[in-house]
Amino acid sequence: MSYRVMSAELHEHIGESVRIAGWVHRRRVLARVTFLIVRDRAGLAQVVVPAGVPVPPEESVVEVTGTVVANEVAPGGHEVAYGALEVLSEAEAPPVELFRPELDAGLPALLDHAAVSLRHPGRRAVFRAGAAAVGAFRATLDGLGFTEIFTPKIVGGATESGANVFPLDYFGRRAYLAQSPQFYKQTMVGVFERVYEVGPVFRAEPHDTSRHLAQYTSLDAELGFVRDHRDVMAVLTRVVRAMVEAAGLGAVQMPPEIPVLHFTEALEIAGADPHEPDLAPEHERALGAWALEKHGSDFVYVEGYPMTKRPFYTHPQPSDPRWSNSFDLLFRGLELVTGGQRRHRYADYLAVLGDEAAALEGYLAAFKHGMPPHGGFAIGLERFLARLSGAGNVRETTLFPRDLHRLTP
Repeated sequence: MSYRVMSAELHEHIGESVRIAGWVHRRRVLARVTFLIVRDRAGLAQVVVPAGVPVPPEESVVEVTGTVVANEVAPGGHEVAYGALEVLSEAEAPPVELFRPELDAGLPALLDHAAVSLRHPGRRAVFRAGAAAVGAFRATLDGLGFTEIFTPKIVGGATESGANVFPLDYFGRRAYLAQSPQFYKQTMVGVFERVYEVGPVFRAEPHDTSRHLAQYTSLDAELGFVRDHRDVMAVLTRVVRAMVEAAGLGAVQMPPEIPVLHFTEALEIAGADPHEPDLAPEHERALGAWALEKHGSDFVYVEGYPMTKRPFYTHPQPSDPRWSNSFDLLFRGLELVTGGQRRHRYADYLAVLGDEAAALEGYLAAFKHGMPPHGGFAIGLERFLARLSGAGNVRETTLFPRDLHRLTP
């Protein structure tokens, strides 16, 4: 057979000669026969090799030809009776034993040896789920009339604040890695009305926790002609539901209506000081437990955060400007999404920015020439996958993490 057959397709070729290729996942050498488990992108295939035929070490890359035979105890219910074996690349002993159901190594070792440890089926499954979730993010928003955009990651000024940006030399001028596509996606609402982007963002925050990264993947969306932030929440709910279903990483409690709390209610339920300006991690955990117990939901919205804790472009609550038309979506007791309604009138920006408006002239041009009421949100992909998979550290759901200490591999 000239074309390569994947392990998941072998059941279609019982009795036929096939060619498979992949990595040596495991060797079981017996007196009369060697069972060779070959791993490809689709799964595992068992090859029965006669005694005396040399078999290369684990993680060597091989090509095998043989006849497919039904065998109930083999992976997938079939195996390949050896015909010929060619070693395409012989490997040294891997730093971790990939054939075991669970990797017996600490997180630092897994990250140090990511080129190999990521081959483990369990590790790969998380990132396949991430790819499926991003596909669902795109498909849902495409279906709602959004246009995908691609914005610069080298910018001339900070988006959120000047304290947590990575500066760089840009042909002799000071520039920064983008903290978010916020300014650009708002601008593009004036072009397409509804836009989204999937891309990296950079935060120079000296956090050394299980939930923070210096670079992560942000799933951003912005939509125009909203009445308030609740319209944004409605779109977000559809997006997250689709992402959870597409990822398929276990049961998630997501009722038709996600409970919504005002920030003041959230503080009371969490047992926090009513004058707290923000939710601490322990408050988020308490709210997650409350949502699950009272509403059978792994998710809960908290809206109306104090304006003092939200960026300048956040729209205030019309009935009481102390509070904002913004929200966080908590997932299993951890903030997953931040979003809200934005200011859209040029005069409002001039009033709130004052002397700083001149430095943001390029951004404000869109508002000067007419912008509709709009709002949006941003989802951190790695944090989403961590909560969904039950990983205790966001680095477990990041291919090559960048944090306070790690710049390689």
